[in-house]
Amino acid sequence: MRSSSIYALIRAIFIAAPLSACSTLGYYGHLAHGELSLLGAREPIANVIANSASDAQLKSRLQLAQAAREFASTTLQLPRNRSYTSYADLKRAYATWNVFAAPEFSVEPLHYCFVLVGCLAYRGYFEQHKAEVAAARLRAQGYETFIGGSSAYSTLGWFADPILNTMLRNDDDALAGTIFHELAHQKLYVKGDTQFNESFATFVQREGLRQWHAARGEAASDESARVRDDQFTHLVLALRERLRALYARELPPADMRERKQGEIEQFRHDYVHWRDTQWQGHSDYDGWVNTEINNAKLAPFGIYDALVPAFAALFAQNHGDWAVFFAATRRLTKLDANARAAEMQR
Repeated sequence: MRSSSIYALIRAIFIAAPLSACSTLGYYGHLAHGELSLLGAREPIANVIANSASDAQLKSRLQLAQAAREFASTTLQLPRNRSYTSYADLKRAYATWNVFAAPEFSVEPLHYCFVLVGCLAYRGYFEQHKAEVAAARLRAQGYETFIGGSSAYSTLGWFADPILNTMLRNDDDALAGTIFHELAHQKLYVKGDTQFNESFATFVQREGLRQWHAARGEAASDESARVRDDQFTHLVLALRERLRALYARELPPADMRERKQGEIEQFRHDYVHWRDTQWQGHSDYDGWVNTEINNAKLAPFGIYDALVPAFAALFAQNHGDWAVFFAATRRLTKLDANARAAEMQR
């Protein structure tokens, strides 16, 4: 990487760094080092494919990724740039680990505020150990915590983001969909409105995949897994709302803990019922359900898909024309947060 690019990266990370009092220069340095390592591992996909020593399966997945990348710009009218035209093997299972934290008797997570992207309900780390240390520090302060690994990572177009080895762990739909999703963030991003941003990108991902399959003469994606995802999310959100109501009662701590555990056990019972009667025994979420459930673990739910139906309606109103849809969505971003939320509900 050229020295000018390094200086630009360091400047971008310090601009994007959290404004909260708990932030430290050590965290900024971790971000800079992690981003530099990720970008430094990039290799043009064309070179990987042309290399006779490259694994055949890797070549095949990267060829599909390049086809999806071209489709994203040509058909979905997403940004045409150098993002996702290179490959980086990070030699690890996840790109980043995100730490969520919440008080014992609140479903509202801690937020960390950044100049460029606004406030987020988590703090990300490029190393699992550092995420674990951060979570332990928060637990020592009395917070409940959850660490979630992420297979993708985006600089929102500041740099040419690569295809990562972590993005190849799932199927072809997940790979193509991730490219569509992350490029949608580059197309349009509202500072501080995570639900709007993620729901927008998720709609682009889903509709993009539908059009991708149609263009290739392929059968549509099997929707059963997504339906189960939606139903599971509904169960989790119902638990979160019951806990929200419980915490508002301000009972003695011992009583609150007992009732809280009772709600969590009711959720587990409801999950088993859905799994065995509605999902034909699909056990996709057993691991999540059977490990510790706390307020922080509930925080990510509802962020990625709550407004997808509204974006689908907006797309239909604009006759499936991507350019008109994007223009209509951009007009929404000019509204203040309350007006935008009301319009999305309408």
